[in-house]
Amino acid sequence: MTDFHYSVDADGVAVITWDIANKSMNVLSIEGIAELNDCVDQALADEAVKGIVITSGKADFAGGMDLNIIAKMRDDAGAEPAKGLFEGIMSMHAILRKIERAGMDPKTNKGGKPIASALPGTALGIGLELPLATHRIFVANNPKAKIGLPEIKVGIFPGMGGTTRVSRLLGAMAAAPILLEGRMLDPIKAKSTGLVHEVVEPSEVLAKAKEWVLNAKDPDILKPWDAKGWKMPGGAPYHPAGFMTFVGASAMVNGNTMGVYPAAKALLSAVYEGAMVPFDTAIKIEARWFTNVLMNPSSSNMIRSLFINKEALEKGANRPDVADQKVKKLGVLGAGMMGAGIAYVSANAGIEVVLIDQKQEAADKGKALSESILDKGIARKKVTPEKKEAVLANITATTDLDALKGCDLIVEAVFEDIGVKAEMTKKVEAIVGPDCVFASNTSTLPITELAKASVRPDQFIGIHFFSPVDKMLLVEIIKGKETGDVAVAKALDFVRQIRKTPIVVNDARFFYANRCIIPYINEGVRMAAEGVDLPLIENAAKLLGFPLGPLQLIDETSIDLGVKIAKATKAAMGDDYPDEAVDEVVFWMFDQGRLGKKSNAGFYDYDDKGKRGMLWDGFTAEYPAADVQPELDEVQHRLMMAQVLEAVRALEDGVLTDIREGDVGAILGWGFAPWSGGPFAWLDIIGAAKAVEICDNLTATHGPRFETPALLREMAEKGQSFYVRFGAGVDSKAA
Repeated sequence: MTDFHYSVDADGVAVITWDIANKSMNVLSIEGIAELNDCVDQALADEAVKGIVITSGKADFAGGMDLNIIAKMRDDAGAEPAKGLFEGIMSMHAILRKIERAGMDPKTNKGGKPIASALPGTALGIGLELPLATHRIFVANNPKAKIGLPEIKVGIFPGMGGTTRVSRLLGAMAAAPILLEGRMLDPIKAKSTGLVHEVVEPSEVLAKAKEWVLNAKDPDILKPWDAKGWKMPGGAPYHPAGFMTFVGASAMVNGNTMGVYPAAKALLSAVYEGAMVPFDTAIKIEARWFTNVLMNPSSSNMIRSLFINKEALEKGANRPDVADQKVKKLGVLGAGMMGAGIAYVSANAGIEVVLIDQKQEAADKGKALSESILDKGIARKKVTPEKKEAVLANITATTDLDALKGCDLIVEAVFEDIGVKAEMTKKVEAIVGPDCVFASNTSTLPITELAKASVRPDQFIGIHFFSPVDKMLLVEIIKGKETGDVAVAKALDFVRQIRKTPIVVNDARFFYANRCIIPYINEGVRMAAEGVDLPLIENAAKLLGFPLGPLQLIDETSIDLGVKIAKATKAAMGDDYPDEAVDEVVFWMFDQGRLGKKSNAGFYDYDDKGKRGMLWDGFTAEYPAADVQPELDEVQHRLMMAQVLEAVRALEDGVLTDIREGDVGAILGWGFAPWSGGPFAWLDIIGAAKAVEICDNLTATHGPRFETPALLREMAEKGQSFYVRFGAGVDSKAA
């Protein structure tokens, strides 16, 4: 055996230990499923075995299931993938139900063998669904352990019994945060919620589980839902209390998902329908809804982008083959919000940081941001005072550039001006060693142009963070024309150290993320100028699954920043500049003093505390609403294609070299419709031919900005999809 190991102690307790060789975390594989089944059969059949404990040989119990299992079930079924998935899921349910019933007589519910789980640490996904089938769950008192079912976050839901068991164990209302939000709990909170039974000292978890197994009686191992007269906690759907719960849950799900995330609706359906039937029927209902979700391209795209591809990028899928470039000492130039945020995430990862600003007061203020973040963590009991002290000790706030000696990476986050950045580059490169990599945090200025100030352009690179730095997961790494492999590796290793997700792109104005974000904002503003109702614009975006409509987004990023970007872009592009109509609106808003959220006045109104209110009704006095409004589909096509076509053009132009980075970057960088899996995944859902049809219609009505890129038209003619042609990060040109 390689995954599960079987032994029986002198007291007659069979111990099934999950311990996959050469893996830091247990994940369930096809082979593991068969081994677990064999171990359970062996223990139940052995008359000398009095009970069973399932545990882990690692510091944690399990991190979930190998998602390739799902693909294999589907692929092995050939022409009937749904049937293959359903049968595969039901076979896993049969194993878990075998554990739950433990050999007891089906009529008397007696004679079964007690089975306990002993969890040394984290138990997520199937790593919790398996213990939920046992009769008693013991968890080590490890505050770093996470207990939960986070599947909803990657586009599926707990489909191996977790949905049915947790909802029946806690009731629909109490189960909602765990199932619908994917909330993960520490052991103490998991016990208080009712998700686990016992929290014990780490050294005693196995012994306590064995002790319970040896003393358990028949009533102790009968699950509530298998007992006569069981009723759903909080009420079943046809009960007055339960009815209100499910009505509220349905409203909440649709309000939060706008109907575009299939997993949340399917989960709620499984709970609702399952609550009205016996347990074994409820499991079949759960399996059918799980199969339905797995067959939906939205779910498979979310799994691919938010789990498989995200993890691949974080592990260095596109890292050059050079020696380890872990950062030991980091210099951050500029202690504003971006520089201060970069200093915090770096110091929090254990990196020594020198935070530089022109004035000591500004440098100290930048360091104070870290203290503020840490204090909030202490208030939420996520950070200890000792951790705060250690993080702050890693940051030296100063005006002295000589303090940068010994830095192996510099991140410049000063004012967005080529002259200012060039001056800092020259000053700092004269102080740091020849092996130090210099990075700019610019969000729009071309890296190749900035690198002209460097005496070592091969060690000059862009590292573009998103605001707020401590919360945003994406970092965009930009290669200039002369950027070398060591600089790329240094940037990637740094991003991995601070536990964020990197994408690597080639240099061009606005790089990748802003290249797509700005047209989205501009299209919303352009429609507002045309007289499209502002609520229609905003709600069209939200119904596509975007977290912010384009008008709210420009308020958040600030309208004066939009003015600066517009002026710089127009100066660079000259007569080719395409956004005069947008500028008219943005410049007018600027002149009205409505700069967005920062001024408590933008496209939205805000109260004195900065809380967003309704859309500003004064806008229609200058730009009246048109008598005839466009259809919702047209508004959504304009907002979607404004971004998606730029992603395709970025791939055509060589700015993007890997569509995985395009999709992951879009979701993490600006919240591009996560349900779709990203712009390229969305194009694969609708098909290249349909995309061309939409583009041609928009071009005829709204102009050349919607012209179909040659690559997309070629793919439509050949019947290609992006993930068949480019899925491995290269162009296969497969017909």
